[in-house]
Amino acid sequence: MCDMEKAHFVILPVAYERTTSYRKGTARGPAKFLEASHQLEFYDEELAGETAKLIAIATAPIFKPSAKEADHKFLKRVSSAVAELVRRKKFVATIGGEHTLTYAPILAYAQVYADLSILYVDAHADLRNEYEGTPWSHACALRRSLEACRLFGGQGRTSMVGIRSMDIEEARYIGDNQNLALFGMAQSYRLCDLADSIIERLGEHVYVSIDLDGLDPAVIPGVGTPQPGGLGWYDLLYLLKKLFERRRVVGVDLMELAPIAGQVISEFAAAKLLYRIIGYSWKNQ
Repeated sequence: MCDMEKAHFVILPVAYERTTSYRKGTARGPAKFLEASHQLEFYDEELAGETAKLIAIATAPIFKPSAKEADHKFLKRVSSAVAELVRRKKFVATIGGEHTLTYAPILAYAQVYADLSILYVDAHADLRNEYEGTPWSHACALRRSLEACRLFGGQGRTSMVGIRSMDIEEARYIGDNQNLALFGMAQSYRLCDLADSIIERLGEHVYVSIDLDGLDPAVIPGVGTPQPGGLGWYDLLYLLKKLFERRRVVGVDLMELAPIAGQVISEFAAAKLLYRIIGYSWKNQ
């Protein structure tokens, strides 16, 4: 790790949990994520190098909303923090926290990259216009993120990967939106065969959003709303590696870590996933 000025990669932890609808605990995700990251080996067996010693990485202080801070105001505050880091030429990795947070960094990046595309890895479509009385629910995360892209003239071209839960209105929304490409688990279990198609749908500049429940719960069980099935560890890494080779990935987030008492596999796997993503970015910059 290094200081913020010298860093190329900045990890922005955001302890935000307002609308979680099943298991609680995503507010504790960032702290546990960072705690687990200290247990990782420096040597990356795939990239064949001591990534953490070669790459300038800094961690920002944990962001938290105040008790009475409105959701949209807090998200704008997070977005402003991301925008400032982007202005300083940092690659920002936001860790959460519930998936609602994704709106904030995408709002920041969409102001810089008019052609911003999204790789959205999740078990859920997250395309509801509102859920349980709020438009800022985790179930609306992708819908709000697409709106953020359109605010600045973008189309928000998106490849949705690992999806295996949605309602009928979300299914209709996908069918009516030519900028959304759905790769559900009925297809995504063959992810290595589909990687080219997933990437071809995306433009030059890509933002990667990963809800950890997109992975099989055998890999990461500590999430708020787990679903059976899901992406395998090596399948997801294969897709990400190809994406970084073929597109310019400008930012990333890992969301919905909800640690389980007495287990550390979820936070350890999440930390190792981000470590590998940073390695892919560094190798392809």
